Amino acid sequence: MNVMEEKINDTFNRHRGPVTCVAQIGQTDDVVTSAYDGAVAIFNVKSGDVQLLGYHDHLANRIIVNQEGTKAASCSSDYTIKIWNLATRRLERVLHGHSDDVEDFIFVNEKMGVSASRDQRILVWDLTTGAILRVVEGHEKDVLSLAYHEGKIYSSGDDKTLRVWDLNTGQLLNMWGPFQVETDTCAIDVRHNRVILGCDDGYVRVFDIATGALMREIHAHSSGIKKVAVSPATGDILSAAYDQQLLIWDANHFTCKLRLENHPVKWERSLTWSTEGDVILAGTFDGTVLVWDAVTGKFLREIGDIGDVKGNPCFNDVAATADGDLALVSDDGYIRLKTMNQESGPSELVEPVSGRFLMNGVAMNKKYSLVVGGAHNQRVHLFHMANNKLQDEKEVLLGEGPINTIRISEHPGHEGESFVGCYSGAIVRVSSTGSILGHIRVHEGAVKALRLHPTKPQGVSCSAAGELTSWTFDGQVIHQYLGHTAIINDVDLDPSGTLLSSVSRDFTVKVYEFFTGKLVHSYSLGRRSLKSVCFYDEQTVIVGDYWGHLMRVDLSTGDVLRYRVARNGISSITRMNDQIVAVSYDGGIYFVVPHDLTIVRADKEMQQRVQVLG
Repeated sequence: MNVMEEKINDTFNRHRGPVTCVAQIGQTDDVVTSAYDGAVAIFNVKSGDVQLLGYHDHLANRIIVNQEGTKAASCSSDYTIKIWNLATRRLERVLHGHSDDVEDFIFVNEKMGVSASRDQRILVWDLTTGAILRVVEGHEKDVLSLAYHEGKIYSSGDDKTLRVWDLNTGQLLNMWGPFQVETDTCAIDVRHNRVILGCDDGYVRVFDIATGALMREIHAHSSGIKKVAVSPATGDILSAAYDQQLLIWDANHFTCKLRLENHPVKWERSLTWSTEGDVILAGTFDGTVLVWDAVTGKFLREIGDIGDVKGNPCFNDVAATADGDLALVSDDGYIRLKTMNQESGPSELVEPVSGRFLMNGVAMNKKYSLVVGGAHNQRVHLFHMANNKLQDEKEVLLGEGPINTIRISEHPGHEGESFVGCYSGAIVRVSSTGSILGHIRVHEGAVKALRLHPTKPQGVSCSAAGELTSWTFDGQVIHQYLGHTAIINDVDLDPSGTLLSSVSRDFTVKVYEFFTGKLVHSYSLGRRSLKSVCFYDEQTVIVGDYWGHLMRVDLSTGDVLRYRVARNGISSITRMNDQIVAVSYDGGIYFVVPHDLTIVRADKEMQQRVQVLG
C-alpha cells in the first residue's frame, strides 16, 4: 500500500456508505451530512474540506439544521437522535425514547423538536432537557416523513396516509388516504399554504392546507417518488424518483419547469434545496455530496471525490458455489469475484460496460458459467464466466424499478433462466441470452428476496408489503404464508425443499412447511431488525441482523446462539460446503462455522469507520 492509499484508507475524506441526507448550515458554504456508515460530517462545497463530527452506533438516516443554523439533529437506526452544536462542532445531547429506527426530525424552535420512527410513533421533545413532552400515536405502520407549519405536525409513512396533528395536544386534525400506494415523503409550501405528497405510483399530490382539498395530481414519474422538497424562494417543487429523473415543478402552473442534469451515483432520497433555493444538494451512493444550479439544472461539482478510488464496497449480496467461488455486489457498482482458495486480498473487479451503478442482487451458476448482477438503475448484467473472468456482457433494462434479488434456474425447460425480483413487485424471467421471457406478478410491494425450489418448477418470494408467497414458474400462486406483521426482508429454502424460513422487521424468524403453508416455528430474536436468513441444514437456521450479529437457531430445541461478527448489517448469508459466508455493509466477507459461529476467515475490502488524522 502506498502513502496515498494509506491516507485514503485512514482519513475521513468522504462517507464510507451511501449519504442519506444533506442540509446547508444557514447561508454558509458548509453542509452537514448523514450516511449509512453511521457518520455525521460537514462538507464545504467551495473548498472541498471535509470534517467528521462523530458516529452513531448504526445507520444515520437523516440530518436537519435548525432555522438559526446553530444546531443539527441526526436520526439513526440506533433508535436515537443526536443534537450537534454547529458552533463548537461537538455533540450536545442524545435523545432516547424510540424503540425502532428514527427516520425524521423537525425543529419547532430552539427548545422543541419532533421525531418520527418505524416504531409507528411521533415524539415531541424538550430540547433543553431531553425529556419527551408528548407521544403522538395513530399511524398503523412506520412513520417516515415529517413537516411542521403553524402549530401543526404533518406526517406520512408506510400506512399510505398523510396525517395532520395538533402540536400542543397530539390530537389528529385531518387525514388523507389511505392511498393505494406508499407515501414516503411530504413537504410544506409555506408560500402557497400547500402540503406536497410524493407517492410510490409516481404522482405528486398537492393539497390545500386550509381546506384539505386536493388541488392537483401531477403524474411526475414512471416509478416511485422517494423525495419531494419545496423551494424556499419560489415554492417550486423538487421531485426525485427511481426512474432516475430529477424534476422541478412550477409552483403556479404545476408544469415541469426544469430537468436537472443527471448524475449516476446520486441517491434519490437525499435531494434538497439550499437555504436560499439557488442550488440543489444531494448525497451519493459513493459517500460524496453533489451540487446543481437550481436555475439552469446544470451539475456543478462533487465534493469528496478522491480520484481513482470510486465508491465504497459496502456489500449487498453474495453468491457462492461448492467449489469455493464467490460473486459479490456492493454500493460501488462493481461485481467482485473471489475464491475461498485465494488468500485474503483484493477481489477481481468487473465494471459493467455502461458504468458503475449500485447493485443489490447477484446470482452465479457454474453449470452454465453464468453470473448475473442486478442494479439500482433497473438493469441486469449477464456475464459468461471463464477462468475466473467475466466476459461477453449482456445488459437488459427491465423497467421495473431497482433490482433487489436474482436466482438462476436449472429446472428442465428453464435452464439458465434468471428470476429477477424488482422494486415494482414484479419477478421478471430473463433468459441466459438476455431476452425477457415473462413477468410473475404476485406482490403489491417491492420484492425483497426470492428462492427457487431445488426440484419443482416453483419459487417463493417475500416483499416490503409483508407478503410471503410461493408460485409456479408460470405465475400461479400456490400459498400465502401468513404471520409476519412488517416488511419481510429475506427468505430461504432448506436443502431438501421441505421447509422455508423468513425474517422480518417484526423481529421474528418463522419456519413454514413449503408445500402446505403450515407455520411450524416462530422465534422472536429481540428488538433488532432482522435482515438475512439461510438454512444450513434442515434443523439449523442462520439469521443476520442490521447490527452485524449472526444468530444460530436450532429448530429441534429452540436454542439461539448469538455472536457479533460485523460493525454494520449482515446483508446476505449463503451456504458453502461446511461453512456459511456472511457479507456486511461494513465491507467485510466473513467465513463462519455454523455450529458455534466461529469466524475462520474475514476478508475486509474497506475500513468503514476511521479516525480523523491531524
